[in-house]
Amino acid sequence: MSRHDAPEQHGLGTLEPGTRQRAQLPTRIADIAWSALTVLVALWAVWASVGAVRGTTAWAYCAVAWVLLAVALTMRVLAVRRRTTV
Repeated sequence: MSRHDAPEQHGLGTLEPGTRQRAQLPTRIADIAWSALTVLVALWAVWASVGAVRGTTAWAYCAVAWVLLAVALTMRVLAVRRRTTV
């Protein structure tokens, strides 16, 4: 089959039941959600650290933010490892 005879595929294809894209959809949504959560908690941790150094925020907020960031990163890494081993 030559290049001109090959069927052209554009985009991801349809998300009909039974397709590979449909099966990957929950994993992709979970990846996006974990990534967004990690970024938000990282921004909060940096903001709380700057506020704690300036004296406008309590150190407890800073500590909680960094603990939550560690938990979110750990869960993100575990989710990626589970997905690649299955």
